[in-house]
Amino acid sequence: MTCVLANSPTCLLAYSAMRHIVYALPLLFLSLALSAQETFQPKQMDGDKGILYNQEFALGLRLHTHGFAVGLNLGKLKSYYLTKYVHFELGELKHPKEYRQSFDSPSSLNNRVSRAFKYGKQNNLYVLRAAIGGKRYFSEKAKHKGVAVGIAYEAGASLGLLKPYYLELRPREGSPQPQITVSTKYSEDSADRFLDIWSIHGASGWTKGLTEISLLPGVHGKFAVHFDWGAFDEYVKAIEGGIMVDAFSKEAPLMVELDNVENKQFFINLFLHLQFGKRW
Repeated sequence: MTCVLANSPTCLLAYSAMRHIVYALPLLFLSLALSAQETFQPKQMDGDKGILYNQEFALGLRLHTHGFAVGLNLGKLKSYYLTKYVHFELGELKHPKEYRQSFDSPSSLNNRVSRAFKYGKQNNLYVLRAAIGGKRYFSEKAKHKGVAVGIAYEAGASLGLLKPYYLELRPREGSPQPQITVSTKYSEDSADRFLDIWSIHGASGWTKGLTEISLLPGVHGKFAVHFDWGAFDEYVKAIEGGIMVDAFSKEAPLMVELDNVENKQFFINLFLHLQFGKRW
C-alpha cells in the first residue's frame, strides 16, 4: 500500500502500526520457541550437571560370599545427590561347609546317571527380602571420567523359606526292587542311611520338598560403596561392593551338625551387586 500524502494522519497511523508489528514478530517467535521447548523437553537442565529425573527403576544381580539374589529397586530422586528407594529380592543362603560332589561312574539305578549332591545338607534356605534404603553421591561424574561415586545403604525384613533337602538312597540289601531308589530327607529315623555315603545315589530333583516349606522370619541390612556410570543419565549402569547381614529368629538348620559343622542364626557376607535400569 502506498500513501498519496506522506504526511497525512492516515499514513502516519499505518506506518506506526507496521513498525510495531515488525518489532513484535521476533518476540512472538521467541515466545513460541520457548513454549515448544517446555512442551517437548520435560526434563529440567541444571547447569552443566545434565538432566534431572524424578524416578528410577533398576534390576539387579547380587553375588555374595555364600549365595546369590536377584531383585529390583524402585527409587525416588529426592535431590541431585540423594535417591531414596524400596528394594525387593529373592535369593539363597548357603552354609560355608556345604560342598557339591558326585560319583564319577554312571549307575544303572533308574536308568540314568545320578545327580550331584551335598553331603550332610538338611535344608535349602531361600530368602525373600524387602527393604528401604538410599544412595548418596559424593562427586559429579564429570570429575571422575563419567563415574559417580557414593554410598548405598538399606535395611528391612527378611523371610526365610526352608525347603527340606532330599537324597535318592540306594535300596537296602535284599530289597525286592533293587533298581528303585528312595527319595529321603534327614530325620532321626533316616540318619544312619542319610549320612552313609555308600547309601547315597545322588540328589533328588529340586521340586522334591516344595510342599514342605517352613518359614523363618528375620531382618537384614547392607552397606556398600556405589559406582554409577550413568548416575545423571537416562539409563542406570551401576555396581556396588559391600557387606550385608541377615539375622533370623533362630538358627537356620542348613546342615546336619557333625564334627565341626554348626548351623547359624546370623549370616555375614561380602557382596557385589550389578544394577541396570532406567530413569524418567
